[in-house]
Amino acid sequence: MRILKLFVWLSLVIAGNVSAKVAPEQVAIVVNSGDAESRLIAGYYREKRAIPLQNIIEISFPGSRDVISEKDFSHIYQQVKEQTPDTVQYYALAWRKPYRVGCMSITSAFAFGFDKAFCAQGCKRTRRSAYYNSDSMLPAQELNIYPTMMLAGSSLQQVYAMIDRGVAADNTRPRATAYLMRTTDRARNVRARRYDVIEELLSDNIRISQVKNDVLENKDDVMFYFTGLVKVRKLDSNTYLPGAIADHLTSSGGRLYGGRQMSLLRWLDAGATASYGTVVEPCAFTQKFPNPAIVIERYTNGESLIEAYWKSVAWPGQGVFVGELMASPYMAFSK
Repeated sequence: MRILKLFVWLSLVIAGNVSAKVAPEQVAIVVNSGDAESRLIAGYYREKRAIPLQNIIEISFPGSRDVISEKDFSHIYQQVKEQTPDTVQYYALAWRKPYRVGCMSITSAFAFGFDKAFCAQGCKRTRRSAYYNSDSMLPAQELNIYPTMMLAGSSLQQVYAMIDRGVAADNTRPRATAYLMRTTDRARNVRARRYDVIEELLSDNIRISQVKNDVLENKDDVMFYFTGLVKVRKLDSNTYLPGAIADHLTSSGGRLYGGRQMSLLRWLDAGATASYGTVVEPCAFTQKFPNPAIVIERYTNGESLIEAYWKSVAWPGQGVFVGELMASPYMAFSK
């Protein structure tokens, strides 16, 4: 295992690619060959991140549905696993639909394989992710988990823009702020109980701003924005720095299209580089949403976006991750 870690690190140095912490060889792009837009997204991402050609995994399925069945997913998943090179640790899904597999998000289904232990009907616990707050650099080899993110957006141009922001973020170490919102929505404000500790422990990493308001506006230094509301107003008034992570704790933010609550895609429209939301009713379990302390600490200490964000969710089975997974604004090399 140490030999493989060293190989990945050396491959970056030899290639001169020090822009992102995750190596291109570690990412496989899964593309729906029957979807013209999916092919365009995959081609754009491969070019921008120098993903090896052998890491492009082509499958074919109807791409018009928000949700696919366990049976249909099983067929797709088997094809993907058969084509996955040994160096791959992470999947990037180059499509906008589907985003859900039965009772699981599609990103969790690809990460773990479909498993109803990661689902719940009603207010119940789900299986804990072995990747949660772990120090694993090789989740596929060490944990048999392939953390996955969707390259999705409200339009093809929005996906391209999101990818560009992720690439632009690498090793920028910006002067930025993490905004932690204390909202009036008591049911969705449950993460706020951690905020005082976060500010105490992580203020040396990044400026922490606790905001006792439902609205954040006219800020020009947003790297993190965590809140709890059905709908977040004035998102577009803020400037989100390249690599920014933002999400709102609510029941169906992961319903990307046509939901009654705000879709997580609104964050990406406003300029964030990644977001997260649940695809089925989670109830207000904080374990089913990103833990701001973990994602802020790991991201600002040099982990890539997919590492820090995925490791921050204890029970991710019902939640979908969308964003440019390789972004590394605080990247720092270590063997």
